[in-house]
Amino acid sequence: MNLSINIGHLKLKNPVMTASGTFGYGEEYSEFVDLNMLGAIIVKGISLEPMEGNPPPRICETPCGMLNAIGLQNIGLKRFLEEKFPYLKKFKTRVIVNILGNTIQEYVKLSKTLDDAGVDGIELNVSCPNVKKGGIIFGTDKKTLARLISKVRQTVKKAILITKLSPNVSNIREFSKVAEDAGSDAISLINTISGMAIDVETRKPRLANITGGLSGPAIKPIALRMVWEAAKTVSIPVIGIGGIMNSEDAIEFMLAGATAVEIGTANFVNPRATSDIIKGIETYLKEKGIHDVKKLIGGMYGE
Repeated sequence: MNLSINIGHLKLKNPVMTASGTFGYGEEYSEFVDLNMLGAIIVKGISLEPMEGNPPPRICETPCGMLNAIGLQNIGLKRFLEEKFPYLKKFKTRVIVNILGNTIQEYVKLSKTLDDAGVDGIELNVSCPNVKKGGIIFGTDKKTLARLISKVRQTVKKAILITKLSPNVSNIREFSKVAEDAGSDAISLINTISGMAIDVETRKPRLANITGGLSGPAIKPIALRMVWEAAKTVSIPVIGIGGIMNSEDAIEFMLAGATAVEIGTANFVNPRATSDIIKGIETYLKEKGIHDVKKLIGGMYGE
């Protein structure tokens, strides 16, 4: 049974990764999940300097999902490399760092420092909907996105480069192609969809930021459609994200064309979601007599 997949020159032991912002820096989940089992750990988004994020309340549950407006709170690049990365290097699991900045220069500096430090991959966050400046601008303007990716590509020599795309665009095919042409080794999609909720008793928004990013099963059909469209457009690997709660969901994304998947909101519901999904994929392959997980990629019938 071969569960391994390749993203660029990087080989992962299986296609299951953690979605940035939902698994902390890895150590927080280590008592629930054997980190050595995972295909890759994608850590919470890192900026050059620490960020406090948005004021609370920052999370609220919604039908079939949740809204978050954390605002990219993180400990910053220096503390990540000093305090978090040494722990992650103990495991036989790939480490990918999600990064964010307000300028192209910030993305370039982050990328170069992390590449020099030996991370396995860098995921460009160009699609966070709940901060008022920075990333979202890069993710919704094709020329700016192309310039950002190409500048980072010139800097990154060893790590693979993944671009995390926004669903808040008119044509995901076009943005997928821009990322590929600019030098991204893979694309991941989708990030959360902008939404809001109101408490009818207090008549106040449920989030202090008013709007936030919607995730969970509510967005899965949209994410699945966008992954399918992207996979038919580009030749680089597509990583599926959005409402993946179990192995069936993960398999759906692979059948739609995803090479790998990222598990996000499910980690809050079931801290062992990632390991359960890996086991579920393996069981499915055995039941279907499939010896290589790569045979699932783009395996949807009826097109």
